[in-house]
Amino acid sequence: MSDQPISKNPMRNVLSIRDFRLLFLGTTTSLLGDQLTLIATPWLVLQLTGDPLVLGIVLALEGIPRALFMLFGGALTDRFSPRIILLLSDLIRLLLATMMAVVVFTGTVQIWMLYVFGLGFGLVAGFAVPAGNSILPMIVDEKDLEAGNSIVMGGGQLVGFVGPVVAGMVIGNFSESLFGVGLALSIDAATYAVSALMLWLMRSGGTLSSLTNSNKESVWKSIRAGLEYVWDDKALRLMFLVIIAINFLFVGPILVGIPVLANQRLPEGAMAFGLLMSAFAGGNLGGYLLAGSVPKPTGKGMRILLTVLLASFGVAMILMGFIHSTWIDFALMLLLGIGNGYITIILFTWIQTRSPKTMLGRIMSLVTLSSIGLVPISQAISGAVSTWNLTLLFVSAGSLIVLMTSWTAFQPGLVAFSESLVMEN
Repeated sequence: MSDQPISKNPMRNVLSIRDFRLLFLGTTTSLLGDQLTLIATPWLVLQLTGDPLVLGIVLALEGIPRALFMLFGGALTDRFSPRIILLLSDLIRLLLATMMAVVVFTGTVQIWMLYVFGLGFGLVAGFAVPAGNSILPMIVDEKDLEAGNSIVMGGGQLVGFVGPVVAGMVIGNFSESLFGVGLALSIDAATYAVSALMLWLMRSGGTLSSLTNSNKESVWKSIRAGLEYVWDDKALRLMFLVIIAINFLFVGPILVGIPVLANQRLPEGAMAFGLLMSAFAGGNLGGYLLAGSVPKPTGKGMRILLTVLLASFGVAMILMGFIHSTWIDFALMLLLGIGNGYITIILFTWIQTRSPKTMLGRIMSLVTLSSIGLVPISQAISGAVSTWNLTLLFVSAGSLIVLMTSWTAFQPGLVAFSESLVMEN
C-alpha cells in the first residue's frame, strides 16, 4: 500500500492505488459476465426442456456446494492468500464457461452437462466468494476501507442494472437459435480471462510465495478457530446475530412479498414490481456511496443511528402491509435501499477491520453464510404466509424486526461495537 498518497478524500486515495484499480476493473468485468450467464443459463435450460423443475435442479446444484464449501474456502484463503484463490478460481471458471459455450455452439449440449457445469460453478464459488471478500483489506488502508468497499459494491450494483439488459439484447437478437446463449457464455468466459489477468498483474493481496505457508493446522481446526474467535468476541457475535436476523426477517419477505404485493394490490402490476425493485437497488447504490464518502458517527451516535435504521426497516415493512399506492411504496423501498446499503458498508468494513488478517477468509465466509444461509427458509415461510394473508407477512416481519432491534439496543456487544469505531478513528 505504499503507492497510496495522503489525501483527505478517501475515494481519491483508493482510486490512486494501482492494485485497487486492477482489482476493480477485473471484478466489475467478471460481474458483468456473471450477469450474462445468470440470464443465459435459465433460458438455455427452458429451451432444452421447458421444465421449471429441471431449472430448479440446475440452480440448486450451483447453490448447495457454494454454501457447503464456503467455510472450507475461507480456511484455504487464510492459508494461501485471497489473490491466489481468486486467480485459480477465475482460471477454472474460464475453462468451465468456455466448455459450456463450445457445447452450445456445436449443438451437443445435454441437460446432464448443465448439471455438471452448475455443480462446478457452485463448488468454485465456495472458494471465490470468501477470497473476494477478503482481498480488499490487503490492498487498501483501514482508514479508506469503507470508500473501497463502497466503490466495489457500487460497481457491482451498477453492473446488476446493465448486465441483464445486455444479456437480453445478446440472446434476443438470436431468438430462433441458441447462438445468442453461446455468445453470452463466451463473453462470460472472456470476462474471467480479464479478471485473471488483472489479478496476475497485481502486486498485493497475496503472492505466489504464500504457497510456502508453514501453517500445519488442519483445515477443520482452522474453521473451528474462526468460529470460536467470532463467538468469543461479544461485539462480533452480536453483529453476526443481527446480520442473520435481518436477512431472515427482511430479505425473504421482501423477495416474496413485493411481487405478490404488485400483483394483488398495485394497479400497475408487473410495472410496479419493476419500479419497486429498481427503487431498492438504486437506494442500495446511494447507500453505498453515502457510506463511502461521509464520515461515520462513533460511540453513542453510532448506537443511536444503527438502532434507528434497523427499527425503520421494521416500521417501513409494517406500513407496506397497508399501503396500496405504488409511489408511496416506491419511496419506502428507496429509503429502505439507502439504509440497507449504508448499514451493509458500515458492518462489512467493520468486520474486515475487526478480524485478524490471518482469519479474514474464514470470518468473511461466515459473513456470507450469515447473509444467505437462512434466506431460502425465509422465502419458503414468506411464501406460505403471503398465500394466507399478505398483510400478515409484512406486519409480522416488521414487528419482529422492531423487537429484534429493541433487544439489540440493550446488548453490551453494541457498546463494544461503537467503542471499537472510536478506537479505529
